[in-house]
Amino acid sequence: MPSLLLGPLLRHVDATSATVWVETDAPCEVRVLDCSTQTFTVAGHHYALVVCSGLEPGTTTPYAVELDGERAWPLADDPYPPPTVRTRTGDGAEPFRLVFGSCRVTRPHEPPYTSTRGKEGVGIDALHAYGRRMLAREEPEWPDALLLVGDQVYADEVSPRTLEHIERTRGTSEPPGEGVADFEEYTLLYREAWSDPMIRWVLSTLPTAMVFDDHDVHDDWNTSAAWRADMREKPWWPSRIEGGLMSYWIYQHLGNLAPDALADDELWARLRQVEDGEDLLRAYARKADAEADGGKGVRWSYRRDYGDVRLLVLDSRGGRVLDSGDRSMVDAREWEWIVAQTRDCASHLLLASSLPVLLPPAVHGLEAWNEAVCDGAWGPRWAWVGEKMRQAADLEHWAAFRGSFERLLDLVAEVGSGRCGPAPATITFLGGDVHFSYLAQARFPPDRQVTSAVHQAVCSPVRNPVYRPVQKADRFARTSAGRTVGRWLMRSAGVPLPSVSWQVDHGPTFENAIGVLELEGRSSVFRLERTLPDDAEPLESVLEARLA
Repeated sequence: MPSLLLGPLLRHVDATSATVWVETDAPCEVRVLDCSTQTFTVAGHHYALVVCSGLEPGTTTPYAVELDGERAWPLADDPYPPPTVRTRTGDGAEPFRLVFGSCRVTRPHEPPYTSTRGKEGVGIDALHAYGRRMLAREEPEWPDALLLVGDQVYADEVSPRTLEHIERTRGTSEPPGEGVADFEEYTLLYREAWSDPMIRWVLSTLPTAMVFDDHDVHDDWNTSAAWRADMREKPWWPSRIEGGLMSYWIYQHLGNLAPDALADDELWARLRQVEDGEDLLRAYARKADAEADGGKGVRWSYRRDYGDVRLLVLDSRGGRVLDSGDRSMVDAREWEWIVAQTRDCASHLLLASSLPVLLPPAVHGLEAWNEAVCDGAWGPRWAWVGEKMRQAADLEHWAAFRGSFERLLDLVAEVGSGRCGPAPATITFLGGDVHFSYLAQARFPPDRQVTSAVHQAVCSPVRNPVYRPVQKADRFARTSAGRTVGRWLMRSAGVPLPSVSWQVDHGPTFENAIGVLELEGRSSVFRLERTLPDDAEPLESVLEARLA
């Protein structure tokens, strides 16, 4: 009898449909809520995404997973409540609660890993703690959706069991050493990241959206054209990037798609028609990486609507244009798609990017200066120094792609002023990556006539705190002195100051945390819940701010 290796993961849910993802140990038929599909195979691994249609709006329905007609989940002795699908009414009047965060390393949930001290210590897992919070409350108080904003797995900081496998099979003396080498090792990373019983239950219960960031593939992934050129020379890199994008498509991207997008996806259709789709998916991954700079790459960005709330998830990592001389976060074709998704927004627009758009002002100034220096503002010698700094200090956020940064802020101003339809009450950037959490409000000049409240909400890390010396630098970046340094750097390289002003209004905080956004009508509240150091208690609130 086939069995589940991973899942179920509840992915896309709307008023009348849901998708459920699983990995099994053998080919089989997978059935959920009277809907079924056959598994597809990639490199000997078996997966299914079941599209459950015909659901009743505004209902809560427990579900089970059957493999070849036999119940495989939940198990008879499962201590957790049965997973459920909670459909929305579709009338746009419901309140909506979204939890989000980024940067979650996989470690055991007992000492020494739960400490923040020592080599192994990464503190309490905030997602694990949030699951405990859910179990202590009634289902109506649970979130409506979960957004994982990058670094779901760490290909260059692998989990303990994956490292044991690497040491046992190929050793770590040759590159990539303790890092992931190929698709097979990626499957182990995902299995370890999502198989903890509490995490497994949370992912089976909350509709989950995801997007990758650099550590899902490699630290500094797509930082610059020079970085890409250096990596292409490494003999182990092709297998890493292909494995990373192959596994991302299966484990993360596929479940991001709504049923109508799945129906139009050519790769999805072809994979289900072949005995083993490894060659198909490998070619797709190779093409996605090679053609990103040519404007013909894969669009990883996607959209989800929750009544009068629109979530637009932007790929700020895999589709960068770097080689053409016109650095951009996304190519022109993807940017046109992004603009089109903002044209009929309702009460709230959420723009999720793994990289924060509005960094602390000192960091923004440093990155904008660095981009100009790398482009020759201080001469060839400094351009070389600037590139070394860019890669060493991860100076590659939206601020380091000034053209993209300004285009995005212009788009927000256009939407927020009502020039392309009724202005949303709020436009909120959701981000992660930086390993500290904060809230900032953008202030547009009066002549832009922006009536929407525009904020940057960052929640990072879920589980991966930074060292105290780094924390001190990040605290300085939010001060008036830090702002002054950032402005001086920009002026010294001839970079115009941003057309929008902002500051870190709340934070930064550095503990493992979960961000919560509560939206109802035209009101919005952001809350940050942190884990308690070296303590098994779930979470405590450190920030609550009304955005509108």
